[in-house]
Amino acid sequence: MATVYVSLGSNLGDRLQYLKGAIGRIEEAEKISIKKLSAVYETQPVGYENQGWFLNLVLEVETSLDPLSLLDHLLSIEDQLGRKREEKWGPRSIDVDILLYNNQVVDSERLTIPHPRMHKRKFVLILLAQIAPQLLHPLLKKSMSELIENCEDKSVVKLYSEKI
Repeated sequence: MATVYVSLGSNLGDRLQYLKGAIGRIEEAEKISIKKLSAVYETQPVGYENQGWFLNLVLEVETSLDPLSLLDHLLSIEDQLGRKREEKWGPRSIDVDILLYNNQVVDSERLTIPHPRMHKRKFVLILLAQIAPQLLHPLLKKSMSELIENCEDKSVVKLYSEKI
């Protein structure tokens, strides 16, 4: 079984309900088991800033799926929840990203692991540090706490809810 860290985010409609819907569909999968959930944080958009704020959380899951099969499953969850890909970094009902998959490095047309921007996004690092403080970035060889200290992202990340 692989230990995988997955981020969820939503900034359209009932944001919390979209997060709950994604978690429910992940829980229903036979080959995926949720082990830990971060708190829910409200975060300022990064990249394309002219949009609503996000609700974000991070999951630790165990899975027997290989990285690409897991990606396919997570993309199907986005589709089921009405995700529209109209503009890069634009508003979305749900966004599900694989951040880390064991200590594996994957670099293909479809998938890059570790997530290529995770170390530059405070909203990812803070949530990861909450559920896996000892976790090391497999390429940078730094803990989430060290990455937070060096992160240049100045966007606002504030606690929304301790539990989903």
